[in-house]
Amino acid sequence: MCLVSATAVFAQKGELSNAQDEYGKYSTIRGQKTLASQAATNLNNAKVSIDKASANPKTSGLPATYAVKGAVYASLALRDTVASTSTPLFATAEDALKKAKELDTKGENKKMIDDAYMELVQYRYNAGVKAYQGGKYDIAYDDFSFYRMVRPDDTTALYLTGLSAAAAQKYDNALDSYGKLITLKYSKNPEIYSDMSYIYLQKHDTTDAIKIISEGADKFPTNAKLTKREIELGLQTGQQAKVLEKVEKAIANDPKNKSLYYYAGLTYTNEKDFVKAEAMYRKAIEIDPDYFDATLNLGFILLNPGITLFNTANKLPASKQKEYDDDMAKSKAYFEAAKPILLKAVDLNPKSIEALTNLKNYYLGTKDMANANATQKKIDALR
Repeated sequence: MCLVSATAVFAQKGELSNAQDEYGKYSTIRGQKTLASQAATNLNNAKVSIDKASANPKTSGLPATYAVKGAVYASLALRDTVASTSTPLFATAEDALKKAKELDTKGENKKMIDDAYMELVQYRYNAGVKAYQGGKYDIAYDDFSFYRMVRPDDTTALYLTGLSAAAAQKYDNALDSYGKLITLKYSKNPEIYSDMSYIYLQKHDTTDAIKIISEGADKFPTNAKLTKREIELGLQTGQQAKVLEKVEKAIANDPKNKSLYYYAGLTYTNEKDFVKAEAMYRKAIEIDPDYFDATLNLGFILLNPGITLFNTANKLPASKQKEYDDDMAKSKAYFEAAKPILLKAVDLNPKSIEALTNLKNYYLGTKDMANANATQKKIDALR
């Protein structure tokens, strides 16, 4: 009887060993296309053996049994492209790995457990990408959250959970992921700061929106998009004085930075100090003659007084012919002064509706209806 009992035990432990051996073979060749059929056979053999080892009381409670079962079922789930059959495989793998992690106090199976978890991560990652691309952002968030649970400090996991949470309008969850991400070294962190400011605005939290964008701009002082975003938020919230102070200080430190002069011009434009705005835009163009944004805004600054005088003249009664003639002459002078800049803006960006609209207004102001109509056709085509 003792001999028979021992043989039975060895047989069952042999199933565990066989599962380990077959899974090891599978792991070695699974990436080789020419051996795909053999890899599938090894994995299926591993499943048969680990199922037997898991069913036997002698081996069912061993950490190695749970680890191998988790690894085998994780691989089966990842290889299965049909959700109805892969989902239960995933669940079995996850349950086995949880138990393996709990029982493996000596860490003897740590590598197998970690590798198996990464296969589950890959499974949920694939599902998350598919869900996100299909507009199912809540599902994508749940899938990517599994990735983050397994790898809490992984920057890709944090980014994907933040991205999908924001898309699903789970703003607090998005801020949680992004907030952790900006404490780590991640190449897209300047974008993350900008995204966080938008999320705070969605929550109607202007204070934190400004706070986070300022933090980002201070951390990445050479990032033009962050600086622009900080200035735009400052202008939107009526903090022109603070914006100007910041921009002027930045100009003193970096006098060759065209963007800073543009931002200063933008701020002065918002303050309706067009003389200073013009000077700032011209300085930006002096540094870069092909700077479209500065050219576009300078054209508007130069054109605006002419439009005002033109409209004022056309509101005068017929009895004030002299005033009308004076205003129209002055407006024409403004229009002609603006013309080269307006044409340059369209030349730099022929598809800019704003640039074309400014040019059309010039033609209307100079009563060149043929060119005004031709320009309007270009605008209509773009729209």
